[in-house]
Amino acid sequence: MIARRAWHKRALVSGRRWLCPYTSSAPSPATVDSGRSPPFRAFTSELVAFSTVASTPFRFADPISNCSVAYNVKRSWFSSQPMADVTAAGNGIVDVPLAQTGEGIAECELLKWFVQEGDQVEEFQPLCEVQSDKATIEITSRYQGKVNQLLYVPGDIVKVGEILLKMAVEESQVPKQISESLENTKSLDSELNTQNIGGVLSTPPVRNLAKQYDIDINEVDGTGKDGRVLKGDVLKYAAQKGIIQDPSASLSASSDKVLGDEKSYSHPSAESGCNYDDKTVTLRGFQRRMVKSMSMAAKVPHFHYVEEIKCDALVELKQSFQSNNSDSNVKHTFLPLLIKTLSMAMGKYPLMNSCFNEESLEVILKGSHNIGIAMATPYGLVVPIIKNVQSLSILEITKELSRLQQLALENKLRPEDISGGTITLSNIGAIGGKYGSPLLNLPEVAIIALGRIQKVPQFADDGNVYPVSIMMVNIGADHRVLDGATVARFCNEWKQFIQNPELLMLHMR
Repeated sequence: MIARRAWHKRALVSGRRWLCPYTSSAPSPATVDSGRSPPFRAFTSELVAFSTVASTPFRFADPISNCSVAYNVKRSWFSSQPMADVTAAGNGIVDVPLAQTGEGIAECELLKWFVQEGDQVEEFQPLCEVQSDKATIEITSRYQGKVNQLLYVPGDIVKVGEILLKMAVEESQVPKQISESLENTKSLDSELNTQNIGGVLSTPPVRNLAKQYDIDINEVDGTGKDGRVLKGDVLKYAAQKGIIQDPSASLSASSDKVLGDEKSYSHPSAESGCNYDDKTVTLRGFQRRMVKSMSMAAKVPHFHYVEEIKCDALVELKQSFQSNNSDSNVKHTFLPLLIKTLSMAMGKYPLMNSCFNEESLEVILKGSHNIGIAMATPYGLVVPIIKNVQSLSILEITKELSRLQQLALENKLRPEDISGGTITLSNIGAIGGKYGSPLLNLPEVAIIALGRIQKVPQFADDGNVYPVSIMMVNIGADHRVLDGATVARFCNEWKQFIQNPELLMLHMR
């Protein structure tokens, strides 16, 4: 029983103190005390891990002011000075982790902070903005208190469960279960004082540089204040180990080229004597999601069906809408008309509006026509969804499309804006090209690429030539679910609505 209690208390300490951001050697949340039952759960939306300070025996004999000193106790890292200051004031330090922002989300990119160290924060006040591969989310505070430490900088990738920042809060806000764990932990100070204590101070860019060279930063001798490991220390250590040749040349390079997401490598030209830089760009947010989704889609057998559709009547209808438009905030385009006619055609061919479950070999016929619109944004390709199109008017579709386009440009789409799609339209013709050959947006079974509408000469039955507005469409289908005949019949139905939009009046409720 004594041994079990001693181990239980040690687990509390190690589970508590590895959360400090000052060193990269701290284990990840998934590896701490794995296989054992922790004294309390950390990194959930219901319980936030609580971190305390080192007691007096851990401090240096000569006090250090305005400095945060990192200690290491059996490779469990924590910062003493800021926490000690807060504790002296009668408050506690609460670790605020990145909570689960959506199903299947493992990490997010930190876009920006809304607070700074020392700011007073109210409950539910936005702390920062993060972007997953699905949406942009604001993280709000569950506590009222003061920002103690920000552990990441904008551009960093933060895994779900990792600590974003530390806050100083009143003890009354600290969860009772964790407070009891704190009392048990304080009794171990005298025992821990006999352990070997050491630590490394460094900034996130320096730790990132050490990681690039596969260097354990704990082995690097720091020459900065209080033993802080600097960029030059890492480069010098790398040169000593033969990892790089000339540390002085690397040190003189601009920090954004070495430490940022983009790394530049100069290649002198023998002919011109000029230097041209290669750039390595880390994919973030929606771009990461596209890598995953397109890699999965490439494994699915595709069937493509290409057709020409006359759009003269559609052009006239769009011009009529615009000329009679009394709302300056509404701009009529072809796309809402194509979306509505697509929904009308899917009513007759529901298999086009379905999803395929590969594990159970089941096709789910979707009741709602949730049509996704592929949009190219400065942040990558994203597919916001117009929900329940079969129940919307053309004007309502126009306004919803405009709203989603604006949110996409501002990178403020919510998870519900980009989830639940049943079929996707890719309007590649708005940029250029006659038609595209799209890949499926799984688990959907169909995707349609729209080419640009252009006037071309065409022969009449009597041999006369006349101009006509033509649009090329390419329907990509999951050949495990849809056969060629079904896709062709569906396209003929859709073609009738586009070429004769007055038919919409017969079916609208």
